[in-house]
Amino acid sequence: MTQRLNINEIIPGAMKALGGVHGYLHSQTHLPKNLVDLVFLRVSQINGCAYCIDMHSRDLLKGGMTIDKLVLVPVWDEAGNLFDERERAALAWAETVTNVAATGVPEADYAAAAKVFSEKDLADLTVAIGIMNAYNRLGVTFRLTPAAVAA
Repeated sequence: MTQRLNINEIIPGAMKALGGVHGYLHSQTHLPKNLVDLVFLRVSQINGCAYCIDMHSRDLLKGGMTIDKLVLVPVWDEAGNLFDERERAALAWAETVTNVAATGVPEADYAAAAKVFSEKDLADLTVAIGIMNAYNRLGVTFRLTPAAVAA
């Protein structure tokens, strides 16, 4: 895979703006960093973004997630209690919002997420899902090189 272009050099203002939203998620929300990183990973898996899958897998490992748990993220709903209630709710919400064209984000999905998260946390979680979808579209489109490949 060859990177098509360097978006950080070509559109630094846009990347800085996206980075501002990313910074907000880690500084002005009550969502734990590992929960946000877990959602980032799942969204990236759905979208097939190798660069982001590599990055967020590394982030989760650095944050203390076990390899046993990391490898089961794609099938979290079959992993029993390995994922706690908030993680399961966040992953389900990430899937329905990322697949919005197919799901339409049904009322039942909203009700399930709203049962676990406050309004602010659910709004912040949805912003996290949206920003990762944006990053994934850039990563896939411009073939950003994962750290594992660059090494």
